[in-house]
Amino acid sequence: MFERKASLIGLGIALSISVMLVLLRPQVVFDYDFEQFFPQEDEDLTFYQNFREKFENDNDYLLIALGTENGIFDPVFLDKAMNVQTELEGLEFTERIVSLLTLKEPIINAFGVRYRSVLDWESEESLQESKQNLTSHPQYSGNLISEDGRYLLLVLRNEQLISKEDGDLLYQEVNKILGDSDFHKFYTAGKIKAQGEFVDLLQEEFAFFLSISIVLIMLLLLFIFRTWWGVLLPLIVLLFGIGWTIAIILLTGKALDVMSVMQPTILLVIGLSALVHYLTLFMYKLRLGIPKDEAIRLTFKNLFLAIFLTCFTTALGFSTLYFTSAISLKLFGIYTALGVMVMFVAVILITPGLLYLFSPSKVMKRSNPVGFWQRILAIAFRWIMSHKVLVLASFSIVSILSVVALANLKINGYLLDNLPREHELVQEFEFFDKEFGGSKPLEFFLEVGEDGDQIFQYEVLKEIEKLEDFVQESYESGAIISPFSLVKLLNQAQNSGNNKAFAMPSQGQYQRLKPYLSQAISQADYSLISEDQRQGRLSTRTADIGSYKSAKIKKALESFVDNEIDGKLLKVRLTGTSNLIDKSHVTISDQMTKGLGVAILLVGLIAGFLFRSWRISFLILLPNVLPLLWMCGVMWFLDIDLKLTTAVIFTVAFGIAVDDSIHFMTKLQAELKKGRSILYALKRTYLETGKAIVLTSVILVSGFLVLTLSEFGVTFYTGLLISLALVFAVLADLMLLPILLLPMQRIWNKRRVGFRKEARKREAKG
Repeated sequence: MFERKASLIGLGIALSISVMLVLLRPQVVFDYDFEQFFPQEDEDLTFYQNFREKFENDNDYLLIALGTENGIFDPVFLDKAMNVQTELEGLEFTERIVSLLTLKEPIINAFGVRYRSVLDWESEESLQESKQNLTSHPQYSGNLISEDGRYLLLVLRNEQLISKEDGDLLYQEVNKILGDSDFHKFYTAGKIKAQGEFVDLLQEEFAFFLSISIVLIMLLLLFIFRTWWGVLLPLIVLLFGIGWTIAIILLTGKALDVMSVMQPTILLVIGLSALVHYLTLFMYKLRLGIPKDEAIRLTFKNLFLAIFLTCFTTALGFSTLYFTSAISLKLFGIYTALGVMVMFVAVILITPGLLYLFSPSKVMKRSNPVGFWQRILAIAFRWIMSHKVLVLASFSIVSILSVVALANLKINGYLLDNLPREHELVQEFEFFDKEFGGSKPLEFFLEVGEDGDQIFQYEVLKEIEKLEDFVQESYESGAIISPFSLVKLLNQAQNSGNNKAFAMPSQGQYQRLKPYLSQAISQADYSLISEDQRQGRLSTRTADIGSYKSAKIKKALESFVDNEIDGKLLKVRLTGTSNLIDKSHVTISDQMTKGLGVAILLVGLIAGFLFRSWRISFLILLPNVLPLLWMCGVMWFLDIDLKLTTAVIFTVAFGIAVDDSIHFMTKLQAELKKGRSILYALKRTYLETGKAIVLTSVILVSGFLVLTLSEFGVTFYTGLLISLALVFAVLADLMLLPILLLPMQRIWNKRRVGFRKEARKREAKG
């Protein structure tokens, strides 16, 4: 299969594939849609999709804060702000802007309803009156103006479910208008801004990690092989594999997203790991004096199964992400698994042909045939065999402590979880959390119960009042928009605009204001109730408090609704994008546990079938499960929470870490087939695979550590935690696994008898 002719044909096939992919001209497209992390086929997602059809999408807005050190109640400042708002209202994808500059409130008198501006700066007297009213009004202070009066908020409602391209265009125009306005300070926050800046960062990081990974690989290759062909040949193979993978991703219509940043580095280090195994064995055979052509053939024949299995189990680890409910993770898992197998194909098709064409016929023999690595590994093996109890006790203690740490890990994630808290974008969102009650939307669905007639029934409004009090106290939210807030505004209107009347009216007062409800509903800036007036919404904004705290409040909310809200009058349900994001952290973490279980089971089945022993299969799995437990201990120690960005790491780490165990066991089985004793076979396996295991682990760890340079949380934590897991896996494979295999003497003796019979049969046939 790996003779010269077949290998050169494989090289020709690889070139043909490359030409074909180039002719298809894949177009590089970057995208970021955080809704792809929502749990799909979920009841809450379906409910919210129906909710926004009746009302509106809760996060299609851009918050714009205009500031001045002297306070916003300055005619010059307000004129400039009004000019900016007028320009913003004229933009193509702007639906409306809510701000104090144009907001009007009703006043009810004997002649009917009239509307007056809440902020009037026509004269100094009217401006001071507006200032007094606004700074003491609970609906405006800390909502549309900051409590210290230095910032004015404009809420730009953009086109519903705006596309990424249109959102980018709108934000660019908004930013230009603000930049040309010469304001002392201005801040912005919202989905269209976050998505645009995420994509810009994506493009920078994708190019950065692709280039730095290539440089790192060249340095590692130079360090390991110290020859020009030992650097150039693997680099060519890896670039072909990466190129094929990215081309396939783009040709299938998949845009590069936040998860794609990691793919080049992951695939490069996995491919390099396979190549190091091949080239190390190839050079070893050349040093033994084996002719070049025979060395190539034997190298690829001997390692083909082991390399295939390591790539397959790694791909298996990634593919289990398909069983999560988040589209982004599904696609990342499938495409990365595909990329691993594409890299394997590239290694198999290209490497033998290049070795036949460019590698030397022999390499310099070492003066000492035992060599540095063999001496070190021999010392390590003797020490381990002499200190079995110490090794087992150490691994047991660390593992028990890690189990305790796992029990104390909490699930917690944030809206901008992929960025560090000190990032400028996060800082701007936190500015709105501090000054304007929050940047994160919070939505509740309201529905009249079986004893109610419609949402504006007095008894139903009393129940909504209790809910609003709970929301403001528990979520520390900003101003609330709801049917009840509309009624409070009308009560204020029939009390000459007195701020103290912004409260629940008495029944008599309510009867007097009811005739004005229809007009007030039509004048409202938000869609508050359904046409039949039996359903409504309660909408506000909160700070990004994290999913852990949100889950506790949600539990308290459910208890409050059950015990304090009359369900026969009002039914309440938490909904909205914030709820879905918080839920996705919990859902994905649970699904990752199941996915990891599936991966472990499948790898166990493969190992059991390969080595024909379920006990051996268990012993292979144990050194690869323990590093995952240790990783939990590190997460607890470093105060790293479980979330979307860390839950996926366990399955991926297991798929990669198990590779070394498979290499070890494949070589051990080959030694046992020669009729050798278990102890001798273990020693030979340890000495011959130890170097490759250490070198490939150094390569993998170095490659993944590069990811810690990323500003994306998912990329940073993937690099840090998988690197640690791989270090732990090497320790387990080279220290724990040999000890675990020793008690299998009886099984190995039976195997050895069978192997000897097979060897005699082969000799007889030969």
